[in-house]
Amino acid sequence: MREEAIGVGLIGYGLGGAAFHAPLVQAEPRLRLHAVVTSRAEQVRRDLPGVGVVATADELLEDPAVELVVVAAPNAVHHQLAAAALRAGRHAVVDKPFTLSTAEADELIELAGAADRRLSVFHNRRWDADFLTVRRCLETGLLGDVSSFVSRYDRFRPVPKGSWKEQDVPGSGVLWDLGPHLIDQALQLFGMPETVWADVGVQRPAVEAVDYVHLALGYGRLRALLHAGMEVRDPGPRFEVHGDRGSFVKRGMDRQEEALRAGGRPGDPGWGGEPPDRHGTLTTEVAGLELHGRLASAPGAYGTFYAQMAAAIADDGPVPVTPAEARDTVLVIELALQSAREARVVRPGQGRGPA
Repeated sequence: MREEAIGVGLIGYGLGGAAFHAPLVQAEPRLRLHAVVTSRAEQVRRDLPGVGVVATADELLEDPAVELVVVAAPNAVHHQLAAAALRAGRHAVVDKPFTLSTAEADELIELAGAADRRLSVFHNRRWDADFLTVRRCLETGLLGDVSSFVSRYDRFRPVPKGSWKEQDVPGSGVLWDLGPHLIDQALQLFGMPETVWADVGVQRPAVEAVDYVHLALGYGRLRALLHAGMEVRDPGPRFEVHGDRGSFVKRGMDRQEEALRAGGRPGDPGWGGEPPDRHGTLTTEVAGLELHGRLASAPGAYGTFYAQMAAAIADDGPVPVTPAEARDTVLVIELALQSAREARVVRPGQGRGPA
């Protein structure tokens, strides 16, 4: 058992770095946030007293106190920065999406293996309260043989924010932003689909990047429908899951992001919990009796990610998200782009053109 905390260097201090990675790293006692690469030095000093600020990733990688590098920079530089960290002998966490192509993902996986470094991807939505509850419904057989799974991110942002995510640049748009969450959760439940069909488009004026996504993943008779849009004032259910024994419908978003942005941390009283009026509705049959009512949500657990990452670096368990799993999510995005471009259903394993 190592006694000293693992030094962490964070690259990027936008929403992901400031609201997710920094507080979650600091909440894990086996990790110590050592330095942040950002131009927002004053914000870091205000938010994170005692944490260093450096101007470049190269400067961060020159510091021997940094053992784990967290990449929370824009999507287009994930591969470049993670590769530099691995080549410098550091462990690495990459925010989603892992990379912008499966070829880039394969290179990072090979680099991590050659260097015997731990590599993981921040698919934190695996530890959302609602997703954990859906998973419990499926694993306990409450819904029977599932035939329909609907997962959506409905947002109302009719006026563009002016972010790079709305511009026509590599890695922009909701397919690369929200799509990895939706896809990773579906793959966790059902595995790689047999077919992928996608409809993507730009709906808002003055936006250049995709802001509407509808994916249909085929698994035999099961259909997983994944949806994200930016002009939805009255959101639909976050999850709808239907099987030959029952249904589960859940509204509202997980509250851990809201809690983190308000200064909360994993371990706080009631962390990850949801009030009864946010619980989903379960309709099923038990011993011949039909039951209909609220199902208490499993508590959300974002702290699990960095707890498992710290353990993996100490050779005490696997990484929380394997890079191979994250690569599968990138593959589905590639297939979705091909499907939308060619207006047809595509199958994993078939030849793919450039994304």
